[in-house]
Amino acid sequence: MDVYKYNSEAWDAEVGKGNPWSRPVSPEEVAKARAGEFRILLSPVKPVPGDWLGTVRDRDILCLASGGGQQGPLLAAAGARVTVLDASPEQLARDSMVADREGLKITIHLGDMRDLSRFADKSFDLIIHPVSNCFIPDVAPVWKECFRVLRPGGSLLSGFNNPFTYSFDRQLSEKGTLQLKYPIPYSDLTSLTDAERQEFIGRNEPLEFGHSLGDQIGGQLKAGFLLSDFYEDVWGDGNIEDRFFPHFIATRALKT
Repeated sequence: MDVYKYNSEAWDAEVGKGNPWSRPVSPEEVAKARAGEFRILLSPVKPVPGDWLGTVRDRDILCLASGGGQQGPLLAAAGARVTVLDASPEQLARDSMVADREGLKITIHLGDMRDLSRFADKSFDLIIHPVSNCFIPDVAPVWKECFRVLRPGGSLLSGFNNPFTYSFDRQLSEKGTLQLKYPIPYSDLTSLTDAERQEFIGRNEPLEFGHSLGDQIGGQLKAGFLLSDFYEDVWGDGNIEDRFFPHFIATRALKT
């Protein structure tokens, strides 16, 4: 199965459904960003700490798998030179819409987060990579490519799912019961039965992959990064998981 093609189309459909990660920032938020007041999200609730971002003005920033009209426009309004790459044309259309509406310059690229060959070595000072690598089956190429296109001294700010969240029976979780069912790493392609997978595909939902911490954190280290900080986050919507453990992890990795 061509996961990239399927998830590209599934995310186009998510935009039509009003997915929270597809809601463009408002003119008011852009105006505040122009004045230096903005927040960037790698996960649903907690904003990126200010010292992770530093000064963004006149910096080259790649928003990786980060379409939706959110991070890119705010960073552009704050004075950064922004490039957004995403697999979904509809997600990228949100960035283009905000850029046109607000008179912002954002460079748009449609593509796979695992293949940044269109960018030269040492092209960016900062990479913003919100929760998204759960939609690809292998994350090692992402970390390797990020390391290559970052300049020395640059930072990779990433959000990803706690792999533990994929271990539970989804139907029972929706009913308020957490029961272990799937081993880590998880894959919609191999962990589900054919009938369960077809149910997801029938609803045109993106296929997901629960990567191990060895692949997420260890993969960044193997690519050459040094981890300088991290934080955890929750859904913030009353999800049963929020009562017991954080669903999300965010890391700051440095290319020294």
